[in-house]
Amino acid sequence: LYLPIDAPLEVRKEFSEKHGFNDPIYVQFGRFAADLTKGDLGYSLRKQRPAIDVVLEAIPVTLSLAAVAMTIALFGAIIIGSLAAYKPNGIFDRISRVVSLTAASAPDFWVAITAILVFSVSLRWLPTSGIGGFPYWIMPIGILVIRPLGLLVQVVRGSMITALSSDFVKTARAKGVKEKAVIFKHALRNALLPVITVAGDQAAAIANGAIIVETIFGWPGIGKLMLDSILQRDFAVVQASILITAIVILSINIVIDIAYAALDPRIRHK
Repeated sequence: LYLPIDAPLEVRKEFSEKHGFNDPIYVQFGRFAADLTKGDLGYSLRKQRPAIDVVLEAIPVTLSLAAVAMTIALFGAIIIGSLAAYKPNGIFDRISRVVSLTAASAPDFWVAITAILVFSVSLRWLPTSGIGGFPYWIMPIGILVIRPLGLLVQVVRGSMITALSSDFVKTARAKGVKEKAVIFKHALRNALLPVITVAGDQAAAIANGAIIVETIFGWPGIGKLMLDSILQRDFAVVQASILITAIVILSINIVIDIAYAALDPRIRHK
């Protein structure tokens, strides 16, 4: 990949020796761990730059995509799930269940390719790939929203049905509290804990790269970078990508724990 096809054996050996590829894997890992303590994540063979610089350029693109997608999915699910739970087995509830189950089951790659065929090739409304202004964001965000939205609607609906049938909601209604306040203030706050758990898992999944969506739409995020680096054997970038992604997922879990404490005072006391 990095030498001419007709490069002599001596040149190949010199290249491997220079970059430490001839050492046993445990020696390579030990060297990586030692360099990591100094903040050195290696050098990108493909881009001839420090691997951490390459990764830090890509991660904000993925995080921006993930943040917008999860915000839309979470608020959309809260509204749809709450309305569906208000009248279980009603027309809106039945429609929302069918649509949300379909969305949760839809393969990302199939929906993405179909969207390109319809909106880019046939209708010519949206660009097929790349990053730029608002039109470039529509399809990647739309595809990333579908599955989390479908899952979260189901979770919100189930949690809200349980909360609306609880004693504290019955008491609030008996005291004459307005129905809007009963649903969105009393019931919703108590129903959000399982919703936050699922939302955190989905946010971590998107932050983990959204490899399929980024690859199909040519989105220059951490997922596409990781895949390209694997195919091109740019090991330093692969290692740096995994490490930074792990830090992001750890940070998401910490945010989830803080949100738990904010929603449930009992957790703060513990």
